[in-house]
Amino acid sequence: MPLPFTPSNRRAGASARWVRALLLALLALAAQWTWVGASHAQVREGEREGVDVGGNSAFSKLVSASEIEQASQQQYQALLREAAANQALVPAQDPQLKRLRAIAQRIIPFAAPWNDRTRQWKWEVNLIASPKRNAFCMPGGKIVFYTGILTSLQLTDDEVAMVMGHEMAHALREHARERMGKTAATGLGANLLGQLLGLGDIGQMATNYGAQLLTLRFSRSDESEADLVGMELAARAGFDPRAGVTLWQKMAAASKGAPPQWLSTHPSGNSRIADIEANLPKVMPLYERARRKPVP
Repeated sequence: MPLPFTPSNRRAGASARWVRALLLALLALAAQWTWVGASHAQVREGEREGVDVGGNSAFSKLVSASEIEQASQQQYQALLREAAANQALVPAQDPQLKRLRAIAQRIIPFAAPWNDRTRQWKWEVNLIASPKRNAFCMPGGKIVFYTGILTSLQLTDDEVAMVMGHEMAHALREHARERMGKTAATGLGANLLGQLLGLGDIGQMATNYGAQLLTLRFSRSDESEADLVGMELAARAGFDPRAGVTLWQKMAAASKGAPPQWLSTHPSGNSRIADIEANLPKVMPLYERARRKPVP
């Protein structure tokens, strides 16, 4: 049954229409900001060596970076406590963990040009004993590898650097923050507008969505972007970017045609390897220069 028409109903309907119109306008503006940011980045990319992936999405600006990083830190510590309680947290003196931390120390100095917030990050690398072929880097620079990805694939240092660079790229490009921003824009409606108009704290969304950080799945375009940015990071650090090809060949062989757990929703396939190979000419000069420098 339709509600009786009253002045208050009319005002409510008008407000709802205004909210919807403003939300659509904001979404259109966000899309425009994304395009402008990408085109500006294209200009910058044309003036520098390396891959070209455009600008960060404007949707990430709808969510507080500091709130997400705080939620990430809390979840990271909880994960480490759980691993320690299960005697699965690999000790600092372990050779594999030392190896991971040494590789990270070579890559981290090249992170800041991709995201200035990294200058405030307290990077951490830990290793968990588990057969999982998995690794991730949470917002704020919190990195975890599982022993399964190292042992089952017998990864070389160059291949480890490709995995690590890929995961770091997700954090540098703020893919988790972008996903949450899109959720806010499409799912919160009028409440989001109230936040944007100063009527609340949208940073609370990071806490509300924080439980997703450890299990977040990225889009195909995010994964492709992380491949390329990670490849450049590794190359600048003196790791052979051609290892991206052998890494995915190993992934495919170990997975026997099924998506690896590391990227369970996005199988690599020949197209992924082809994309890496197509971008090798952009990063090989970086690698050749870096490998001539003494390793600190």
